Amino acid sequence: MQSVKSVKIALPKGRMQEGVFKLLSDAGMPVHGDDRDYRPSLALDGLEAKILKPRNIIEMLHAGTRDIGFAGSDWVEELGLELVELLDTGLDPVRLVAAAPTAILVDGWLPPGRLLVASEYERITRKWIAAKGLDAVFVRSYGATEVFPPDDADCVVDNTATGSTLRANGLSIVDEVGKSTTKLYANPESMKDPAKRETAEAMVLLLQSVLNARGRVMLEINVPADRLDAVVEILPCMREPTISQLMENAGYAVKVAAPKASLAKLIPEIRKRGGTDIIVTEPTRIVP
Repeated sequence: MQSVKSVKIALPKGRMQEGVFKLLSDAGMPVHGDDRDYRPSLALDGLEAKILKPRNIIEMLHAGTRDIGFAGSDWVEELGLELVELLDTGLDPVRLVAAAPTAILVDGWLPPGRLLVASEYERITRKWIAAKGLDAVFVRSYGATEVFPPDDADCVVDNTATGSTLRANGLSIVDEVGKSTTKLYANPESMKDPAKRETAEAMVLLLQSVLNARGRVMLEINVPADRLDAVVEILPCMREPTISQLMENAGYAVKVAAPKASLAKLIPEIRKRGGTDIIVTEPTRIVP
C-alpha cells in the first residue's frame, strides 16, 4: 500500500457507535480509547480518527475536514450533500415515518384542515408535505419529537426501529417517508487522492469481508458418490462448491458458504438426498 500521512475518519457518537465499533473490531481494526476519548486510535495504518455526532460527520465530510466517516443515510438525504458512498453496513436500520395521535386519525389518515408537523428533518418533511398535498406548517424539533403531539403538533416525521416509542406516546404510523442505515461515506475530493483512496478501499474490503461472513455459514457435508449431483444441485454457494474425494473412494466431502437464512429448509433436504456428517460453522470473514 502506498504511504499516506493520514486519512481522517469520523466515527459516530450515539446509537450507531456500538455497531460500528463492533464491525471495526471484527474486521481487525479495534478502536482504542476510553469513553471520554474523542480522538481514539484505530489498528490500521494511515487512519486518524475522531468521534462526532452523525449529522456533524456529514457536514465535516462535505467541508473536507474529514475524508471518510460513518453516518446514517437519512442525514445525507436531509442535508442534500453530495458525498461518495463507500459501503452500506446495513447496521441500525430505521424507517422514517409520519405518525400522529391515534385519536385524531380519520380512516387511518390525517384529519382535514391545517396541520402542524414537527420533525428534526426539515428538508425531508417539507418534501413529504408537498408530495402529499397537505395544508401544513413545519415545526422544527431538536430531539424527543414524539412528545410534541397532541399539544404542540398534529403530526411528526421521525425515525423508528420498532415503533415502540411512538406507540408509547399514543402515536400511530400513517405513512413511511423513507429508510436509513449506517453507511460509510467519503469526501469526493479525498477520493481523487490515490493514496487516500487506496487506504479507504482497503478498509472497505476488510469491513465487507465481515459483513459477508455475518450473513453466511460454512456448510460441510459428506456425500456418497451416487448422490453427489442430487445434493450439489440444491446447495446455495457464492460461486462453486468445493468438492474433494474421501479416502478409499467412500464418497465426497462438499463445502459451501451458504446463507444463514437457508439452513432451516436446506439441512433437512440435504439429509433427504443422502448427505451425512453435516457440520455448520460460522466464518469470521469472507473475501470473494
